Amino acid sequence: MTNIMDFHPKDLPVVKTYDLKDEKDASNAVEDMVSIGFQGKKEGFRVLMPKESKLAKRIGYTVTTGVTHGLRQKNEIRDVRYWTYHHDDKHYAIVLISNSALTELGF
Repeated sequence: MTNIMDFHPKDLPVVKTYDLKDEKDASNAVEDMVSIGFQGKKEGFRVLMPKESKLAKRIGYTVTTGVTHGLRQKNEIRDVRYWTYHHDDKHYAIVLISNSALTELGF
């Protein structure tokens, strides 16, 4: 069995990357992710945020709570895992992926 920390979140397959500047961008990204959906997908989504911690926290909160809320409204399974990490010198990132996709990928 593979230890869950044997990989870095940046290595997970993503279907789409969102480069967000503010909370309005975050809300739009959430709508898009929820409409694309997580179920039956073998990849997740990456969200890039400015490396300004207050703004990044607000964007991160908007994305993580928004996805859960949006999936609940669509009556979809909300079994989504996410990790936040330092992406590069200018960005923090969050990768969101369904738990079933993680299992299928062997993580």
